[in-house]
Amino acid sequence: MENRNKKYTYEDFLEIIKALRSDNGCPWDRVQTHESLKPCMMEEAAELLASIRIYDRTGNPENMREELGDVLLQVVMHAQIASEEGLFTMEDVVDEVCRKMIRRHPHVFGTSSADTSEEALQNWEEIKKEEKKDKDWIVSPLREIPQELPALTRAVKVLKKIDKIYEKGSSYEQNVEALQKAVDVLKVCSHEPYDTEFEQNMADLLIRLSDIARIVRLSPEQILTDRIEDMIDRYEKMEKA
Repeated sequence: MENRNKKYTYEDFLEIIKALRSDNGCPWDRVQTHESLKPCMMEEAAELLASIRIYDRTGNPENMREELGDVLLQVVMHAQIASEEGLFTMEDVVDEVCRKMIRRHPHVFGTSSADTSEEALQNWEEIKKEEKKDKDWIVSPLREIPQELPALTRAVKVLKKIDKIYEKGSSYEQNVEALQKAVDVLKVCSHEPYDTEFEQNMADLLIRLSDIARIVRLSPEQILTDRIEDMIDRYEKMEKA
């Protein structure tokens, strides 16, 4: 039973998760796997982002505190499953991230310098690039960007890396021209059934818009989210009118 007079610790939390996964634990928790928990991590991450928005609006940190705990729950669950599989432990996870933070901040823990956030980021990226060498799970620089990212976010990251590595980024003007061509094709294809050419041009529209957002340093995910909120507000006001 919950002890209301006790201040629980990180170590207590690890023991609670072990108990939930034990033979006498919770039937649901016992059957979870890395794969089955993937949707949970995505949902909890989204709810954490929502809690930050709620905090910005209300100044109340209660929901953020709860959602951070839910994200931590997912991390510890994965670590506990990995421990049961003989892969690694939560202690290994903490040790590795500590070492990474020390390595990637030589201007704090070493002898190099970084007077601006841009210089600190450059240090981070250079060290990260060196660390990623010869990792067998990295098929290519572009495939290193996770498929699991939201598509618009992934598009921006892929386009940015193409521009950086291959120096083949499109200009603002080229994207606008390509957008117009894609729209012209969609006008011609504006009849059912919608075929592969229609789908490809719809996708090209989204990619070109993502590239324009990248060039002007806007987040397509964020501006689309904001626009959706504006649309909801508008229609809700119409219903109340």
